[in-house]
Order: sequence, then structure tokens, then C-alpha cells
Amino acid sequence: MRFRQPSGNRTEPPPADDAAAWITGAVSDGWFTEPPQVVIDRDEIIIWGRVNAPELSAEATDADKAAAQAGRINQFREDTRDDRIRVARQIEHRYQRKVAWGVRCGDTNELFTHLSAPVMTRLRQPERQVLDTLVDAGVARSRSEALAWCVRLVGEHTDEWLTGLRDALTKVEDLRRQGPL
Repeated sequence: MRFRQPSGNRTEPPPADDAAAWITGAVSDGWFTEPPQVVIDRDEIIIWGRVNAPELSAEATDADKAAAQAGRINQFREDTRDDRIRVARQIEHRYQRKVAWGVRCGDTNELFTHLSAPVMTRLRQPERQVLDTLVDAGVARSRSEALAWCVRLVGEHTDEWLTGLRDALTKVEDLRRQGPL
């Protein structure tokens, strides 16, 4: 199998086109109420699954519901730990990416241990001043955290555009595969 070598010395991981289907087959029946949602980038695969929300009385407050959902997620995490580790090792071997698990229960979402990748960038003074303003205002504790905050904000407000761009990149990659080597 040949991997594309981008600028720098990093080797791209193998394609993960079939990862969602493979993971759906590897996940134990009964873990989730619906097929898992699989989110993939070049560093990590996140597997999101939904579990049943606990039944509570009609008088339950929002705080009670949130606590019950958090408890259900915690119990799922404890009950499935060994099996999730086994499946994650298989996925990491097959797709050469780290694996993280996330669980949704009612309105509560919790992402278990996941990758935080360092990213190097060069910023000129006006961009650094933006980050420093966010730090000074208490929005972030560091420039690194401020930059992550900015990236999340842009991602939230340009989701449709980014989705279109990702779709176009997928089409380009498909055309490359069809062409001569």
C-alpha cells in the first residue's frame, strides 16, 4: 500500500473510507441505541454512540435529568472499558490513528480521553494581539487555548462551507485514485 507524502516528513495514514462500516460491525450489539457516528481525521477516530436515557419521574428537574444522564454515561464507560480498549486497539492497528469514544445520553454528551494535537503556526503581531486580547479578557488561559477557541468559533460559524470543502476534497481524492499511478 502506498501512502501520499505531504510537505514535511509526515506519512499519511491509510485510507479510512470503510472505517464507519467496520467500526459499526466491531461494536458489540446492545452498546448503543443506534449505529455509532464515526468522525475521522488524519490523527484520530472518534466514535460517538447514543445510550438510552434513564427513566425519571415527571417531577424530575433539569438538574436531576443531567445528573441521571451523566450517571448512565459513567456506568457505560465503566461497564465497557475492557471491550472498548480491545476494539480501539484493532482500529488503531487497521487505520493507524488514535481512537476516542464519546457517548450521548439525552442532552448530555461526554467525550472520553481524546487526542490533543499540537499545531505550529507563525503569527504576525496583529494576529498575536487578537490572541493576547482573548487571554487578557479571561476567555482563554494561554495563546494556545485562545487559538483553539478561535478555531472552534470559526468551525461553528462556517460548518456548511467547511462541509462543502471537505466534500470537494473527497471528490478530488476519488479522481486521483481513478487516475494513473
